[in-house]
Amino acid sequence: MAVEFRSFAGFLLLCWIGAATALISSETLAPSVPKAISDLRDSIVKGLGFQGAEDFKVSGFDVRDALVGHSVAYEFDIEVDKKVVPFKLLEDVNRWDFVDLPIFRPPPADSGDEEKALAERKSRREGVVAPVLPPFQIAGPMELWIQDADDMRLALPHDVDAGTLRKVLLSDGAAVTVKGARSVSLRQPLELPLPLNRTNLHDGNHVASGLLNIAEALRSSARSSDEPLVSLRIIGPSSLTSSTSTSPKNKLKLKRLSPGLVELSSRSVPASPEDINLSKGRNLWPLTSLNGSDSKLRGFEELLSSVLGKKGFENGKFRLLKADVSAQTYMKMSFAVEKKLADGDADWSRFPSWKTKPEKATAHFEVLARVEGGRTVVPERIHEVQPAHIEDSVIDSVQTGNISMTQLPLMFPPPSFFTL
Repeated sequence: MAVEFRSFAGFLLLCWIGAATALISSETLAPSVPKAISDLRDSIVKGLGFQGAEDFKVSGFDVRDALVGHSVAYEFDIEVDKKVVPFKLLEDVNRWDFVDLPIFRPPPADSGDEEKALAERKSRREGVVAPVLPPFQIAGPMELWIQDADDMRLALPHDVDAGTLRKVLLSDGAAVTVKGARSVSLRQPLELPLPLNRTNLHDGNHVASGLLNIAEALRSSARSSDEPLVSLRIIGPSSLTSSTSTSPKNKLKLKRLSPGLVELSSRSVPASPEDINLSKGRNLWPLTSLNGSDSKLRGFEELLSSVLGKKGFENGKFRLLKADVSAQTYMKMSFAVEKKLADGDADWSRFPSWKTKPEKATAHFEVLARVEGGRTVVPERIHEVQPAHIEDSVIDSVQTGNISMTQLPLMFPPPSFFTL
């Protein structure tokens, strides 16, 4: 009797261990879905019209298969003849990686308010560093509004303690290099002159001559204006530096106007538009780090020319209402949509008789989404993908109707003169 009881107890122990192992395995294979991903799934299902449909089943959205990359987004709003034309351009992501973003982590278990606050602060410290724009150079006369840059470094070229800056005035001839900025945007609309005056070629090189001419006209207007004509907002810059050259002409003078407001001026006399030698290769003002032969700049000019049409060859004006360049974090995930096939949903006339008719149809998709603020995910583009190329292998007996070789017609191949 004792032996039977021990055997029964051992059997229960094995069953309990197996159940616990299966539970752990199921939790590992099917982790809880983070809120940001579930919101992304719900928005896609609602946008595609699958919400509430019983015939459709959406699967996928596995954070373990998500790829993360960084890119630069360009947004413009142009007003032509009282019509606003918005543009949104995105650079190709050079590299996709598997990154454990904070939004991929499941929500913590219920705990006290203090523990939740500590967990939130810890997740912020352990979060992935936000993407930044490549360093760029801007030149005056213009004004810069600085945002989210309490620890910004100011070097002219030596470090200067100017306190927390909120606004920087760049005088004519002053130029600084901005590093670590997350975004750059236009604070107020600009009226730009027409026509474009495109020549395309300069000294045998392709240049965006139309945009360069507009920039020179805008710079001349800014020089003659009492107030700054161009105003930019820069978010999160880590440093503003002048040229690293030891020449006194490249050093900038700092003038404190009020707390958080400084003026930077050049020690040299700025060159007039008449003194600019076009053969040296022109840069786009106020972003002087962009050369006229830059491929992106020429692409923007082609896009602007197509929007303006005939108006681009006439005298007049158009307005630039919005210009925003920002470094963004993007992610792409895959998902599948299944639909039960009912009678009449598919044409089976060309379907092989030897194949088993499927009961459901499956389509695979990939979504490109933008990560905003490290908390929300906004879908931007969805396209269908083919995960695998399917090829059917059919044996000869099925192709020939399962007849014997004696019933097949004789076929003599044409002779070859190179056969021995």
